[in-house]
Amino acid sequence: MSYVDGFVAAVPTANREAFREHALKAVEFFKENGALQVVECWGDDVPEGETTSFPMAVKCEPDETVVFSWIVWPAREVRDAAHAAMMSDPHLAADLNPMPFDGKRMIFGGFEMIVEA
Repeated sequence: MSYVDGFVAAVPTANREAFREHALKAVEFFKENGALQVVECWGDDVPEGETTSFPMAVKCEPDETVVFSWIVWPAREVRDAAHAAMMSDPHLAADLNPMPFDGKRMIFGGFEMIVEA
């Protein structure tokens, strides 16, 4: 089965278009390096929780919106190679920085698919 990278971030609501443009630049790199699908979702119905929630996880401020994203890879090895290429590409770093959100509050991880329907 495929491998998935998942991301959640808090983005200043005023930076929606800047975030979308940033994501489109990243999509190009990820697709060139083997990604099957890249999805960026702008929060529309993301409630505050009492114990835990997306907003709490990324310390979302009142003027920010939660973004939920994922990248589907054919295998973890392809994803790992893409990440290595990303870290060593100075042009990509120049294209993607500064980020239109606080990257320190982004949460992310890699996931092995166990059900796909």
